[in-house]
Formats: sequence, structure tokens, C-alpha cells
Amino acid sequence: MRVGILSYPMLFQRDGGLQVQVRETIAALNRLGADTSHPLQAQLVDPNRERLDAFDLIHVFSAINGNFRLVEAASEMGVPVVLSPLLSPGWDRASGFRARVADRLTGRLTGWHVQTSYAQTKRALQLAKLVIALGEAERAAIISGFLVNPAKIRVFPNGINQQFFTARPELFRQSTGITGPFVLMVGSINPYKNQLGLVQALADMNLPVVLIGRVARQDQVYLDTVLRSPWVRWLGALDHGDPLLASAYSAASVVALPSHGEVFPLAVLESLAAGTPVVMTDENALDLQESAFALRKARWHDATAQRAAIRDFIDRPPARDAVRGLVEQYTWQRVAAEIANCYVELAAGRPADEKCGTASRDEDVISASPAAEPERSLS
Repeated sequence: MRVGILSYPMLFQRDGGLQVQVRETIAALNRLGADTSHPLQAQLVDPNRERLDAFDLIHVFSAINGNFRLVEAASEMGVPVVLSPLLSPGWDRASGFRARVADRLTGRLTGWHVQTSYAQTKRALQLAKLVIALGEAERAAIISGFLVNPAKIRVFPNGINQQFFTARPELFRQSTGITGPFVLMVGSINPYKNQLGLVQALADMNLPVVLIGRVARQDQVYLDTVLRSPWVRWLGALDHGDPLLASAYSAASVVALPSHGEVFPLAVLESLAAGTPVVMTDENALDLQESAFALRKARWHDATAQRAAIRDFIDRPPARDAVRGLVEQYTWQRVAAEIANCYVELAAGRPADEKCGTASRDEDVISASPAAEPERSLS
């Protein structure tokens, strides 16, 4: 089976959670396809050079940035489409209703020459044969905000590289000279991620804040403002496979992610895999059962709650082995096996039913328990 992976054209002009998700999913699918009796090959598609109907199935990552056109084109060619929309969990019935009203008004005012991004996203969700949500919160947002049939939505989370489970703090401490408690924030440097809000929330704690992430040219002034605090240190952007990144997670006392919104942030999973507790925005699709001892959520603008949670984790750090246990099942290979089961169903012309993605199917289903995923370094 040939599976074509697609997203928006400028995807790999930067590096972040979605880029890691796409690369790791492709790599895990290809390892899986090589090790089973059901050959499966996944690859990035260049729509300028390859026709979509040269593939048995198309998997589109992200429902924005014009990707609805990819879903439309594949559907017109009769190629089944799997869509990972990566939608904000903030969508609900009220916001969806307002967006539909706004779309109708926009259409009437422009003679139906202009279409909103909501309408484009809804079109992609309607045409896809299967929709993959990263968590129950995103699934609820897809159903309530975009009126998608729940029967065609499956929930498969992101995975975590093995390097984060085995990370040690020594490399970071030797490289930076930081030996005491500190707060780590990993992600693009910009107002949406809210590094400045974090620094201001911790202003009276005399606590070092280490930032790792890329800054775009238009956000350089924002970074300069953040760096005015004597407690902030920016290490620049690190490749996802850089051992220093994994070591930073392990060395940190707390990882903070007080952004305006997240779907299923890899930075949080990677921090927990390293045994480090997290304080993050409450606008997210991550739902880990019985995780309050290591994962606290607060509004992105609630400095008091953020500061209290960070102080509590520093004063009473949870056992690292227990923190790792929250995410030990999140491997890219397991996720790929569940997704591949659905690929088999769709390519065979059968609708993905409620059992799609589980390990116990008949002989046509790919095993969900392949060999252990080897450690890999991705850039």
C-alpha cells in the first residue's frame, strides 16, 4: 500500500511539533510496513510532480492553510483521505455557530466570492473518510464546532522519542553552568506562546527561566523585550534530535507552556517522559488521567495560578519515575500501528468502524505490537 503524506507547502520552512509529528509518523509507518506481511510505504508527496491518484490513500496533516484543496483534489480522484486537522480544543457549539453565521454574511456581502477559513476547514472535515484527533478535547471540538459525524473520528495521540525517556541532566548543566532550579520553556518565541507572560509571572521569584526555540524576524523585538529580564537565558533553536534538548528537559525543575492555546503539545509529552513536571495552558487537548501530581493547567493570562503551580513543583517535586509513567505508552510505533490499521480498512473500501485502530482485528490488520522503536536523531 502506498500512502501519500501531505500538508501545506511551507511546512518544513521551520521546525516544530507538526514537523516532528509528520517525520516521525512517516518513519514509524515505514518501519511497520517493512516488518509485517502487509507492505506499506509512506512518503511525503510533492503535488507539483506526483498525482494523488498514484497513491492508495492520502493522509493530510492540518486542516488550515489551504489544505482543504488537497482533500478536495484527492476526493475527486477517488482516493480516500485521512485528515489530522489539528484543531484548537477551544471550538464548541457557540463558537461554531458564530463562525457559520460569519461565513454566511461574508458570502452574501461578497457575492460568494470570499470564503472563510472556517468554511474551508469544515469542507475538509466533511470530505475526509477518516478524521484523526489527538485527544478527546480535540474530538469534542470537531464534533461541536464543525458538526462532524462522530462515527468517523478516531483518537490517536502523538508519540515520544525514546531519547527523552533516557535523558540525563549532566550535559545541560555542563554546557550552561546552570546547576540550581530553573524553569524551561520550549517552543517558538512569539506573543502567542507567551514567554513574556511567563517571565512577568515569575518576576519576584528570582528563578532562572531558560528558553529554547526559534524566533522569526517579526518577533525579534518581542524576544528583546523578554531578554530584558536578568533571569532569562535564551539558548536559540535546537534540533529535535539534539541531545542538549533532551538533557534540558531532564535538568529543568519545571517546564512551562502558558501559551494562548495548544492541541497536543509535544513539549509537554517530552518533558513528562524526562520525568519533569509541567505547568501549561488550560486551552489544550491533552487529557492524562490522574496526572495532577505532575501536570497543572492554568489560564494563559493567570500569572498567580502559574506562579503558584511552579512554586509548588519546585518545593515538592514529584518522583521522576512516576512522572515518566504517565506517558510510557506514547510511542510513535504504537501510534503508527493504530493508524495503519485504519489505512488497511479504508484502502480495502471498508469504512473505518469503531474497532479501527485497535490491536485485536482479523488477519487483514497490521499488528499493533512491532519491535521496539530504535533511538533516532531527527533534525
